[in-house]
Amino acid sequence: MSELRGATDIGDFLVSARSFDEYRAMFALTDADLHGRVLDCPGGGASFTAAARARGTAAFAVDPVYASPPRELVARLDAELARGSAWATANAERYVWDHYGDPAGHARLRAESAAVFARDLAACPGRHVAAALPHLPFTDGAFDLVLSSHLLFTYADRLDAGFHVAALREMARVGAEVRVYPVVDQAGRALPDLLASVLAELGGAGVEAEVQDVPYEFQRGARSMLRLRSAPTRTGVRGAGAPGSGGRMRP
Repeated sequence: MSELRGATDIGDFLVSARSFDEYRAMFALTDADLHGRVLDCPGGGASFTAAARARGTAAFAVDPVYASPPRELVARLDAELARGSAWATANAERYVWDHYGDPAGHARLRAESAAVFARDLAACPGRHVAAALPHLPFTDGAFDLVLSSHLLFTYADRLDAGFHVAALREMARVGAEVRVYPVVDQAGRALPDLLASVLAELGGAGVEAEVQDVPYEFQRGARSMLRLRSAPTRTGVRGAGAPGSGGRMRP
């Protein structure tokens, strides 16, 4: 892990552990949204998949970090929680603390979420698929909803427009609907040029996209998500195989 590198840059891609309630708020999720098949992409150390499963949702998570042995991943997540908490505390003025109370409450909630994730990873490893955008090992239309938080736009300093378009099109391929949060970068800055370019490319590819307000703001200025919809293209299984084998899987 690298050190915190400056006022606008948290450093390496952070493996976080957001909670189910945070997901509900930042993606404006209703009970109806959780009735089908849902993919968390990238899932990191979030407890969303475990908590959604407990409520009857056919939930899965995908992330390249799941290629690590579970014990190593959990140890890494502990370090990442400390790094994320240190960043949020050092930059407290950039955040709205209403949802958590204060930095200590935020750290406590994330630690609880990470513990739920660790138990679920040990008990049900098949729910956590090792793969990375812009290539997902699932059939077309495998999910009713794909959720993606704090990767696209957040790391616009290192992920270019081409990557954003490819990643969004891939998520739209595997999901009937895609929700991406937030649409600002690490410093809370709006990205009008990047967003306009991405929307134009998606529209040309037949993917409907709109920016929609959500009832959540932790990072100041992060009050909206990008919502994508495309025509259903479910084709059934197009090959068998585990992630990484070159085949496509259908959860």
